Amino acid sequence: MTKPTRRQLANAIRFLAADAVEAAKSGHPGMPMGMADIAEVLWNDYLRHNPSNPDWFNRDRFVLSNGHGSMLHYALLHLSGYDLPIEELKRFRQLHSKTAGHPERYETPGVETTTGPLGQGLANAVGFALAEKLLAQRFNQPELEIVDHRTWVFMGDGCLMEGVSHEAASLAGTWKLGKLTAFWDDNGISIDGEVHDWFTDDTPARFEAYGWHVVRGVDGHDPASIKAGIEAALAVDDRPSLICCKTTIGFGAPNKAGKEESHGSPLGKDELEGARKALDWPYPAFEIPQEIYAGWRANGTGTLRQAEWEQLFDKYAVQYPDAAAELTRRSHGDLPEDFAAKADAYIAQVQAEGATIASRKASQNAIGAFAPLLPELIGGSADLAPSNLTQWKASKSVTGTDRDANYVHYGVREFGMSAIANGIALHGGFLPFDATFLVFSDYARNAVRMSALIPAHVIHVYTHDSIGLGEDGPTHQPVEHLATLRYIPNNDVWRPCDAVESAAAWKAAIVRKDGPSVLVFSRQNLPHQPRADAQIGLIERGGYVLAEAEGGSPDVILIGTGSEVSLAVEAKAVLDAAGLKTRVVSMPCSDVFDRQDAAYRESVLPNAVRRRVAVEAGVTGFWRKYVGLDGAVIGLDRFGASAPAGELYAYFGITTEKVVEAAKAL
Repeated sequence: MTKPTRRQLANAIRFLAADAVEAAKSGHPGMPMGMADIAEVLWNDYLRHNPSNPDWFNRDRFVLSNGHGSMLHYALLHLSGYDLPIEELKRFRQLHSKTAGHPERYETPGVETTTGPLGQGLANAVGFALAEKLLAQRFNQPELEIVDHRTWVFMGDGCLMEGVSHEAASLAGTWKLGKLTAFWDDNGISIDGEVHDWFTDDTPARFEAYGWHVVRGVDGHDPASIKAGIEAALAVDDRPSLICCKTTIGFGAPNKAGKEESHGSPLGKDELEGARKALDWPYPAFEIPQEIYAGWRANGTGTLRQAEWEQLFDKYAVQYPDAAAELTRRSHGDLPEDFAAKADAYIAQVQAEGATIASRKASQNAIGAFAPLLPELIGGSADLAPSNLTQWKASKSVTGTDRDANYVHYGVREFGMSAIANGIALHGGFLPFDATFLVFSDYARNAVRMSALIPAHVIHVYTHDSIGLGEDGPTHQPVEHLATLRYIPNNDVWRPCDAVESAAAWKAAIVRKDGPSVLVFSRQNLPHQPRADAQIGLIERGGYVLAEAEGGSPDVILIGTGSEVSLAVEAKAVLDAAGLKTRVVSMPCSDVFDRQDAAYRESVLPNAVRRRVAVEAGVTGFWRKYVGLDGAVIGLDRFGASAPAGELYAYFGITTEKVVEAAKAL
């Protein structure tokens, strides 16, 4: 073979994808075959990356939002020289392979984010691009642009039908993310067939209305047209760009090209052989000629690009040593060495002050204390900042050009907000938190789930956590939300009972690196709970003995979270007076408590003490894991009502008296 043509380089993608799907008897060959030419041009001519170091900080980020076409990505990584051998492609969709059905961050070298739920990859990419822009504002100096990379996104019709794409694209235009470029795979096909009956949007006009630069009419199978489209996008640096690429799904398949049959099923042996003939690809399954490999890796200048950047960074470090050290620390995800000690000192101060305040206010105070210690902290709210109390004195909007910009006004876009925050976290250099009312976590739920699955170090802040918000009524009163968020694996849900636990929850969420944390705060004031100094450190263990039974082993254990801990403490006084030795356990985070060693858990909830009452203003079923079928749960297994908070607690029987009654009944 002479020097391979661009079509032959692209065909290597097509047949690696189709062969892997055929071997797995499962997968999506259509999109990889349709977008192969676009991918070949982008990766060989424009993408700045280093296959030998997928974590190079100044690399371009590539996001496959239409993640069902994962074999496109795996083929690209393999052909470009990443540590993804052909054996892994042969094991596509098999247990413990590096080629899962959808791309998974941390499972496959070179995958920037876990995608599959359509539209969220685009939102993640907006987060990547925003992070790049803000880091460039903060750290770049004339002639020393050490933060200078782009974000590229592939997305299909399905991504654009999902509402999260509207939320994310609107914000990308508002933020003028000039280094964000999206390729729309305009093939007119989804699982149900031709989309003209359910997707008739004028997509180019829609993105122009968002403030994007739109490149129309690109032939997605003509490298010259694709290059012209990319060059047109690169010429505009004050807006994100959408490149509209007309493609044929399943390109090359003689009978299934352009049809939904090629979307989500193997082509079949005969159709695959027909595609080989049609595209003049005479090689057996998974065989790539060395000339093709050489053609792909001839442009593999990533090591040289990284070396050039490192030389630039060395110059930067000489002139701006403090900034260089900060960027290095932040890019590695390391906290300042003195953060934990200073955080502990603040928590002790809050304990000494003993304030009775709403935990949302305590959260704001904690942000104000911790943000000066963490320049990487970037917050935001879905148009509820005055209610969530997520701004602090040094908050500066990202819409400006301030080098210390650290606050995002997301507008009423809960889903987009959380998915963008995932992208900010994955980019590196920032620790993001987002916020809304707890009841509206439903809008963001799949992005929260993705935070835990990826995992991403994101802090989700939810206020107005119960019927305690009062008059807004059942539409705004969360009932099932705490339980459902706790049931998401790897998702730490904190519901603190006072200002001290609120500060400790913030510290725990900041220190945690292996997943997200959900911080849940009250609208109403919560009384300060007395505790010894030794108890403060136990808060971070998720559950601890807040008030011990007097006179020996407890007769009954009361378990509470958040605003209901005070009810348990009040009930203890009544029960003690009645001669029942009562222990109160505060459990601000059951997820963390469950990870403690068995001896500690036994010391808090001894198995021998079966008389247990849990109290929380939400659904009761979750607490059966701690009280058993022979215990009692005081809660709410119906929707709330519109009334002042105190009346609601009395009406629904979430009171000190009811806790006492339940304990005595046991």
